[in-house]
Amino acid sequence: MDRKNTAIVLAAGQGKRMNSRVQKQFLELGGKPVLYYSLNCFQQSPLITDIILVTGAESVAFCKEEIVEKYGLTKVTKVIPGGKERYDSVYEGLLACRDTEYVLIHDGARPFITEEIIRRGIQGVEKTGACVIGMPSKDTVKIADTQGYVAETPERSSVWTIQTPQIFEYNLIREAHEKIRCRDMSAITDDAMVVERASGAKISLAEGSYKNLKITTPEDLDIAEIFLKNI
Repeated sequence: MDRKNTAIVLAAGQGKRMNSRVQKQFLELGGKPVLYYSLNCFQQSPLITDIILVTGAESVAFCKEEIVEKYGLTKVTKVIPGGKERYDSVYEGLLACRDTEYVLIHDGARPFITEEIIRRGIQGVEKTGACVIGMPSKDTVKIADTQGYVAETPERSSVWTIQTPQIFEYNLIREAHEKIRCRDMSAITDDAMVVERASGAKISLAEGSYKNLKITTPEDLDIAEIFLKNI
């Protein structure tokens, strides 16, 4: 591999919907922290050069000692504190990159990323400079109006539920962040929205997996335990 692909893994979330004093990315899954699994996938991938782990300031030492060093995750070159919001943490991760061509931005609470997903994402980003991982929606989706009534029902075949990693040409995503940081970013819910609002770049879609769930609620952790037993 002659180019540098950096994985930025976000692990600064508070996980309030888990009803737990332990942040969701540090909860135990199969005897290891949830965060371990995505870090290990990037560690094992020949497509990934290095990993930047972004966590809460109070968790930096814990991540270094109890995850990175404990499990021999040698590709993790930096463990840095994030910002107030998710997009602030992403920006801190981007600033920490060095000589990177592509960045893969991933939620540390998604433990079931695979080498196949990484490969499809990189193939997608090579087309346009921006690629998001997702899956076609299994459910009919309704768009609601401000009063709580159905305003529209989009064609299900055109609806995808978006996952991570989201992959970008480094200069594209960094310039997009810097362009919109002076604006109201409260409606930003994923990394692709930053590019959508700041540039005219087309964003390709690549299939992830229905197992690539984000652990957000206690029920998600139960499902993750079942998935883990079947790997």
